Amino acid sequence: MVKFIVRRFFLLLLTMILVSVAVFLITESSPGNVARNVLGSFVTPEQEASFLARMGLDKPAYLRYLYWLVGSDWHASQKVGLPMKRITTEEGFVEWWAVRKDGAPIRWKLEGEDLIAIVRLPDNTVDEYVNNEKWRTDKKGITGFWGIDTQNHAVKWEKGTNRKVWTFVMGTGWMETTGGPVDYIPLKKGFVRGDPGLSLRTGRPVAKTLFTRLRNSLVLAGLAFFIVMPLALFLGIIAGLKEGSLRDRLLSVGGTLFSVIPEFATGIFLILIVSLWLGLVPGATVFGEQAPWERLDMIVLPVLTLTLIELGYILRITRASMVEVMKSSYIRAAFLKGLPHSRIVFKHAVRNALMAPITVIMLHVNWLLGGIVIVEVVFGYPGLGKYLLDSALYKDINALEAGAMILVTVAVGTQLIADVIYTFLNPRIRYG
Repeated sequence: MVKFIVRRFFLLLLTMILVSVAVFLITESSPGNVARNVLGSFVTPEQEASFLARMGLDKPAYLRYLYWLVGSDWHASQKVGLPMKRITTEEGFVEWWAVRKDGAPIRWKLEGEDLIAIVRLPDNTVDEYVNNEKWRTDKKGITGFWGIDTQNHAVKWEKGTNRKVWTFVMGTGWMETTGGPVDYIPLKKGFVRGDPGLSLRTGRPVAKTLFTRLRNSLVLAGLAFFIVMPLALFLGIIAGLKEGSLRDRLLSVGGTLFSVIPEFATGIFLILIVSLWLGLVPGATVFGEQAPWERLDMIVLPVLTLTLIELGYILRITRASMVEVMKSSYIRAAFLKGLPHSRIVFKHAVRNALMAPITVIMLHVNWLLGGIVIVEVVFGYPGLGKYLLDSALYKDINALEAGAMILVTVAVGTQLIADVIYTFLNPRIRYG
């Protein structure tokens, strides 16, 4: 079993790499302009170029993928000539600093043609001074300097260029300044070190937003899972025990009815009947800063929608598996030997009939997390599926990659759980 788990772990790593490459290539080749998606269709070419440069989107595709995977601080350190350090302030903001030989964190800003050094002191205050001796002239006669700015970029300033830079300031709009950097490297630690970067759409750290959205989806999917799975398995077993009976036909028709109705139709019907007509629970999910469990009345309809959708499908799979097992030769032999009906059903039939439903259930765990986007959109639920949908529409590669890695982990992990469960249902199954 240990060897099997180790193999699955390496399979997970390989799958994550392949999926991350596929998501990156698909996003790169898909139509649309990231800058115009985020900033609006009336953005000027100069503003678009400034946005792409500041976000590092003007870099070659292979370098951007490498930045996302293993970070960019190593590249920035080569350019600046100093090691990089990430500091979290008391207010919770993340700041990148270069580290001088004496251990003091340092950053720079440009005022006119003066290079101003900003040194972080041990008491968390800062000291500023003119640092023009850092300017260097290359073989082409261009005077420049690579440093860390106050916006978490490694940047290259060139003296005397008067380069115009457009910066988008929330609440103010676009502001034009001169003397801006000619090159940027947005600083990040990379996905393998727990930093998938900033969302291109919101400007917020993907990891924090993704954690909240994942939590919300786990609450919704978990409630639906623990309600529908035991119920669907029980009803499927009941239906499969007597194939062709009235009970079997009623449950089969009901399961088919629930599984063929689209998710959005089920959700809209429930909103219309339960919320608008009966007024029992809210028809939308507006949490604000609250967690889902603080407003359970708002998640009743989303959970009920998922339950009805999943109930019919799992019920039919369980019913078909139970019918097949009850027709098998060893079940007939058990009846001929005179064994009690309950013992035959629960000790022999049910355990073998659950093999197929367990596989389907584990597959649907992944669907419940990433595939409930329609339910989340209908009810305005702030979950992972809706977050990935919005990110895809904006070509937000950092958010898409991080979300895809979560779904891959869930998919491989649930299959591992299913394989372990198989060994309890059928002792003949062993993994070397």
